[in-house]
Amino acid sequence: MRLGVLDIGSNTGHLLVVDAHGGAAPLPAYSYKQPLRLAEHLDGDGAVTRTGIDLLTTFTAESIGVADDKGCEDMVSFATSAVRDSVNSDDVLAHVRDQTGVDIQVLSGEDEARLTFLAVRRWFGWSAGRLAVFDIGGGSLEIASGGDERPDVAWSLPLGAARLARTHFAERPDEEALKAIRKTIRAEIARDAGNLLRTGRPHKAAATSKTFRSLGRICGAAPSAEGSLVPRTLPLAALRTWIPKLVAMTPQELADLPGVSPSRTHQIVAGALVAEACMDIFDLAELEVCPWALREGVILERIDRFSVV
Repeated sequence: MRLGVLDIGSNTGHLLVVDAHGGAAPLPAYSYKQPLRLAEHLDGDGAVTRTGIDLLTTFTAESIGVADDKGCEDMVSFATSAVRDSVNSDDVLAHVRDQTGVDIQVLSGEDEARLTFLAVRRWFGWSAGRLAVFDIGGGSLEIASGGDERPDVAWSLPLGAARLARTHFAERPDEEALKAIRKTIRAEIARDAGNLLRTGRPHKAAATSKTFRSLGRICGAAPSAEGSLVPRTLPLAALRTWIPKLVAMTPQELADLPGVSPSRTHQIVAGALVAEACMDIFDLAELEVCPWALREGVILERIDRFSVV
């Protein structure tokens, strides 16, 4: 079947049209996305603003038209932390439903981690052994680990790159402020680190998301033009060398780096600090960057359900 997957993330709204078949990898057919930046369209009370609601509603309506034009038989729609954590999430979703007819489902943080883990497991296969997966989104960090297709542990933390950029990087922090931010990030991750560590050291540690892909590219990974089958890693030693340079760069200098989108320059330092903390706390010398992530996990679970029927 041809399936439309509407992903309302904290940074971007993305409609991915795929040809989905049981027993086969989902084949991307068309992609339509817009930089909604919902994690930054929040008021002082944590509610999505009218601007954010209008952007989301317009994008959803446009996505229906694109999905119809591309021949989608069905569309699955989901939202992650920006909508999940907003104090007016029910009102936001009701407005979108009333205006477009689309019922966007909100994924819990645990489900987000679980589905991302499924995608990474399918990509690397059983030969990966015990697998640990890290995903830095706009609003949250997801961590999962296990030896099967369902992780033994999966959890979500409020350490997304856009969230941290909004709360800590409105202005360039000085050295003392940067130390405080770094301490806060590490304490948040370390609090539940035992969830993963007590289940055994992973045989493979993997990373997904635009943030990790950008950091990998900055640290020397192959460009996307070389294809998804080229192995890509993010080494901790290289990232540590780059972080002081990133902190000192202007937005224009950051935008000129390979793999960094101009709309995400303000998030790259925050994302780098979270990535470094993950590798340091879990004693990982490098992370292998996986091209599949949450969207693919949602698609794979959907295919699995249809295959059973």
